[in-house]
Amino acid sequence: MSMFTRKMRMLTAVVLEKDRDNVVKALLEKGVMEFVHIDSLPSEKMHKLSAHSSEVPKAVISDMRVRVETLMKEGGIRIPDLDKKDMDDLKPLDIDSYRRALDRLTLSLQSVRDNQKTINQNINAISEIIRYAEEKSNDYLDLRVGINTHGKGEDLLGRLKMVGGIFMFSEKPYISLTLRRDSQRVTDAMDKFGWTETTDQDEQRSALGRAVSEGKRLIASLTEDLQKLSDEAAEKIRASASELSFMWITLRIHELCEHVESFFSYTKNTTLFSGWVPETDSENVGEIIYSVTGGKCIIEWTEADEMPRDEVPVEMTSPKIFKPFERMVQNYSTPEYGSINPTPFTAIAYLCMFALMFADLGQGFILLLVGIIGSAMYKKNPMKKDGIISRYLCNLLLYLGPASMVGGLLFGSCFGFSIFPALWFNFDAVVEGEEVGGLIQDIYDILGITIKFGIVIIFLGLLLNWINLIRKRRFSELVFDKNGLVGGVLYALGIWFAWGFVRSGYKTFPSSWFMAPVLITALVLIFLKEPVEFIIAKKKGEKTGGIGHLAMSTIMEFLVEVLEIFSSFLSNTLSFMRVAGLGIAHASLMSAFYDMADMPGNIIAKILIMILGNVLVIVLEGLSAGIQSLRLNYYEFFTKYFTGHGIAFRPVGLKSRTVSD
Repeated sequence: MSMFTRKMRMLTAVVLEKDRDNVVKALLEKGVMEFVHIDSLPSEKMHKLSAHSSEVPKAVISDMRVRVETLMKEGGIRIPDLDKKDMDDLKPLDIDSYRRALDRLTLSLQSVRDNQKTINQNINAISEIIRYAEEKSNDYLDLRVGINTHGKGEDLLGRLKMVGGIFMFSEKPYISLTLRRDSQRVTDAMDKFGWTETTDQDEQRSALGRAVSEGKRLIASLTEDLQKLSDEAAEKIRASASELSFMWITLRIHELCEHVESFFSYTKNTTLFSGWVPETDSENVGEIIYSVTGGKCIIEWTEADEMPRDEVPVEMTSPKIFKPFERMVQNYSTPEYGSINPTPFTAIAYLCMFALMFADLGQGFILLLVGIIGSAMYKKNPMKKDGIISRYLCNLLLYLGPASMVGGLLFGSCFGFSIFPALWFNFDAVVEGEEVGGLIQDIYDILGITIKFGIVIIFLGLLLNWINLIRKRRFSELVFDKNGLVGGVLYALGIWFAWGFVRSGYKTFPSSWFMAPVLITALVLIFLKEPVEFIIAKKKGEKTGGIGHLAMSTIMEFLVEVLEIFSSFLSNTLSFMRVAGLGIAHASLMSAFYDMADMPGNIIAKILIMILGNVLVIVLEGLSAGIQSLRLNYYEFFTKYFTGHGIAFRPVGLKSRTVSD
């Protein structure tokens, strides 16, 4: 694992036209290159080049592949993993043949589709009626209870079913429950059969409840029918599994080839392409191209330092163990090229925060168990759709569970009980106000721990920012910025000042010979920020305002920067008290549930309350702890050092699931 984002190099190669297909297949097999459009090269190199053209447009291939993939997913057919053998056995595209095969399969499924559509419409109609009935919105309903005086009840029922609703015609009087908007159609049908409303008041009163019960039974029955139809459709699709897999493989490889070749340009006999490759793979990629072309090629490498930083793609190299936390970082943004990889720091900070907020050995074990079972289920059924507990959450629970268990060992808590001595201090006992030996005596001491933890996190963020700024050679920002050295000095001075005030029992403020010189120096540096940037801009020949504009912006920038430094650092530090708050709430909730469990004399009721309490705490407190840990990382930690202007590195290869131009 590298502490920084992976180094990149840009490859530009010229190969003979006859070697083009072999080069494309070799690069796809390697799968480490992100292609860029040749039009980004200087115009003098471009005027003799023509763009790639294809017999079958890539959009047509992609649409056909998606159509095949949709059928495969409906039939529960696993999407194949591509390998070199598939490349070697690749057949030419036959779009018309594939389209005919898919049309035949779709036609064979048409009757099933029609039945599914009808059943879904019935379910939706009945569900709407039941919803209005349960909400007592009777103005939207049309309830009729009676009998037909001529004709057959079965014939009347057939007419009414065409309208849609809930009908009970197994015994008299009959019940019809429909939507008010369909009342005229119901009346027209009933008039032909001489419908007469019953005068039995008991029948009228009970009819609505009976109809709702019948509607729920119908929905259950229709849902079963829908599942049978889905199984029938899946079975028909699975009968064509080998043909669909062959089509998918052929379409997918041709789609990837077309994607790669869309970045190529041509002269009469040569092909030119370019793209980004990780520095560690660059030598190997060059050897592959030389090997495929028999040395008849020209390869040029451009170092990332020669290109604008915001045009270089970013790849974070994190061990597999950090993958869930790498996704957290990517959900926030892609870091700037050449900056520190935030993943390991995010993982450590997130797990520490979660352990402090949700410290319980037993409940942590439950989280771990859910993560193990969920991950195993998704691994066993790769086609299974994500539920409430998604694949990502299951993977994350594999880390959060042990973190919670470690916290439980430190604080001596297992399902809210202190059944073993705490390795650090008894958190639950402190929250309940019991006498506890050691340095931690009350809730204020717990708040102090989390504030100290926050100070460490904020200083770590500042340190990472300084490293990033040095690597980017932004020395002015390193010195003068609020998250630079001057901001760090003022924050350290503020911490020292607050620490001395607390140590005195909140009676006197600390004083020392260095306080005034350090404070004045820092404020002067902040004041000089605008003039220094003005001088630098002048030397670079950039457009700047006049002296009056400089004076005004210097004063305003100074006031805003000073206010922001003091207010933001204070709020960022105090924000970490939420870690203690969630931990205290967790302990208090468990204590409340156990007090409730002591109220009933029935042992079974007591056990049920304890189980229910643990379930609620695991779900609600676990969710809150996870969200707050994420929030503290994003808003208190990332804001100190994270520059999210990067472009994610997306190499194209056989393993690629998506490709973008």
